[in-house]
Amino acid sequence: MSHFGVVTPAFHSHFQAFQALAVELLNRGHQVTFFQQADARRWLGDPRIGFHAMAASSHPPGSLDAVLQRAASSNNPLTLRRVIADMCATTNMLCNELPAALAYEQVDALLCDQMEAAGGLVAEALGLPYVSVACALPVNREPGLPLPVMPFAYGRDERSLRMYAGSQQVYDWLMRPLRDVLRGACRRLAIVPRDALHECLSPLAHISQTLAGFDFPRLQQPAHFHAVGPLRLPFSGTGQPSPGSETLEWQIDKNRPFVFASLGTLQGGRLGMFRQIAKACRRLDAQLLVAHCGRLDSVQERMLLDSGATWVTAFAPQQAVLEHADVVVTHGGLNTVMDAIATATPMLVMPIGFDQPGVAARVSYRDLGLKLNRRASAATIADGLARLLVLPREPLQRMAAELQRAGGASKAADIVEAAVRSGEPVLTQAVA
Repeated sequence: MSHFGVVTPAFHSHFQAFQALAVELLNRGHQVTFFQQADARRWLGDPRIGFHAMAASSHPPGSLDAVLQRAASSNNPLTLRRVIADMCATTNMLCNELPAALAYEQVDALLCDQMEAAGGLVAEALGLPYVSVACALPVNREPGLPLPVMPFAYGRDERSLRMYAGSQQVYDWLMRPLRDVLRGACRRLAIVPRDALHECLSPLAHISQTLAGFDFPRLQQPAHFHAVGPLRLPFSGTGQPSPGSETLEWQIDKNRPFVFASLGTLQGGRLGMFRQIAKACRRLDAQLLVAHCGRLDSVQERMLLDSGATWVTAFAPQQAVLEHADVVVTHGGLNTVMDAIATATPMLVMPIGFDQPGVAARVSYRDLGLKLNRRASAATIADGLARLLVLPREPLQRMAAELQRAGGASKAADIVEAAVRSGEPVLTQAVA
């Protein structure tokens, strides 16, 4: 049996995805340890998962909340530079401290988030096998496709291709601080220089939470790229009723539209957006459940109720709620979008930052919902919701069927085991 180390950014959604894969590996007799700053330990719910606290001096306990607050405002140009600086600081810390930590824990192989380059760099330097996991949209670049952080629609015309290429140049310019960190780390680790995240991926296997049918058409997919769908702890979205779905605490009137709104764990404090959504639902006489992930206080909850929300809560059993919802309003977080696909629920996507604009573009391209500007008025949101209430469900149902076949955490664990066992690239066809 192997001891796997996990290297992922300190974000709740990323920890949840890796935790699902970790539990699957633990159930097969392996050992799994996460490596991150101490504050991130709080997101691990299975006592069998190990945790090695890093960076006591540079990332001391209590420092993560400020980083997460800045990340929640990453769409603000004034904050973006600090968010990139935070990313650079974490990568630099991990590149410096991981070698000793991995040796201390006697790790045999690494599971590396695509959004954190340090895992792949250190694994290469130490000669450890590693697998890259895309919790968000894959960072794998391909000529003729927009980067995942870009909002562009899919097109093969000359104008679209120029726009994709130009936006990539702008992105690479903005990410120069990370490029400098990667070059410095490669020098210290005595490995081939790297400039960007997509150059730090595993030669053995790439695992993605997306679906092939959800992404834009790819013509140059790596032969060892595996789209396994969402990595979830059971229940994992099989299209069957989830535990407790028949006994939700909210008494939903089946004769009126039911809308679920969630902006994720980072963006749940956006009161202004929620108020516009609530006013839109009032216009349609629709029931609205808002889940703000603990980011609003009781006064703000009352404001949403006064604006038209039917129920407001910190957390809701998302998959169970989506089985009842006629529409979900989301920021475009990949976890929520995959959950909506699992239940064939139309989506109104209002992207805010990170890869959410790219997710929204794919939802629109695949006829799974609509995208709107995050500053959309109540009238515009109401119009979008009305259109989604009559949206044909066939594309969603087709995608839900693909998700059921994708394999999830179980297939991901198969790929990981095969990569570590053979030390050779695990080709997609070999585990289809």
